[in-house]
Amino acid sequence: MFELLLHEHSLYALFKLHWLILILAIVYFYVKNVIQSPLYNVTTWQKTYFFTAVFLGFLIKCTPLDVLGSHYFFSVHVFQMSFAYFVIIPLLILSLPVNFLRKYIWGHRTKFALNILAHPWLTLVTFNGLLTLYLIPSVFNLVHMNVIVVYIVQVIIFFSAVFMWWVIIHPVPEIKGFGHLMRALYIFLASVALFPIGFFYVIIQNEFFPMYIETAGTFFPAFTAVYDQQAAGGILKLIQLASYAVALLAILFKWGKIEEDREGTVDDENIRYVRGVVVHLNKKK
Repeated sequence: MFELLLHEHSLYALFKLHWLILILAIVYFYVKNVIQSPLYNVTTWQKTYFFTAVFLGFLIKCTPLDVLGSHYFFSVHVFQMSFAYFVIIPLLILSLPVNFLRKYIWGHRTKFALNILAHPWLTLVTFNGLLTLYLIPSVFNLVHMNVIVVYIVQVIIFFSAVFMWWVIIHPVPEIKGFGHLMRALYIFLASVALFPIGFFYVIIQNEFFPMYIETAGTFFPAFTAVYDQQAAGGILKLIQLASYAVALLAILFKWGKIEEDREGTVDDENIRYVRGVVVHLNKKK
């Protein structure tokens, strides 16, 4: 396979030096300005999240996998997008200390924009709507007629995914957002939102993408363009549901721990002292 790729494509196209430089620049920034900074207490888990995200980014953009997704397999292209939107983005958000986010993301200059762009219901509609629209065959073929348009569209979807995961993770506590129950509901609705397009590709029986039809069977003759499209639908839903399941479990676990810590304690704001007798007030009254 590699010999055929090397015959058809240059080394630069196969290993994407510009993406490697960008990833190394991001690593340098994180190490220099986050890990080595005395302002932040970076945990081992946060470092693990970051370098896992970086490795996955390297895998999908700086290896021949990117050429396979761009020219030969629609399923590989969907695999790349799914890992970027449902795995890499949440890992990057989790890798940043809260104080860093407060300083650079929740500053007085960005509060207004963030409140709008990260509005829970707006992000739900925007990300899932844009990704579904992008994967509609006629739109996909139109977008891929120009490589610049492809990059612009993918960047827009990427940032809409960032805002969606911001709602789910809720990394800065003082920012007004959903509680644990509402975030669980949000995850459920987000998983349902992409069901139609994923199901469409799983049951599809027609070939829709000329750019992949031309190269179908190049590496695996039995793997037709229809099978490729069906695999793409399965990959999209599998990675999406797996990432949402992990997020949901994390939210429920954290919620359960909070409730466990509260058990046996009394909220000070609901206590009044009357002549030495402690009186507990009902919040609902």
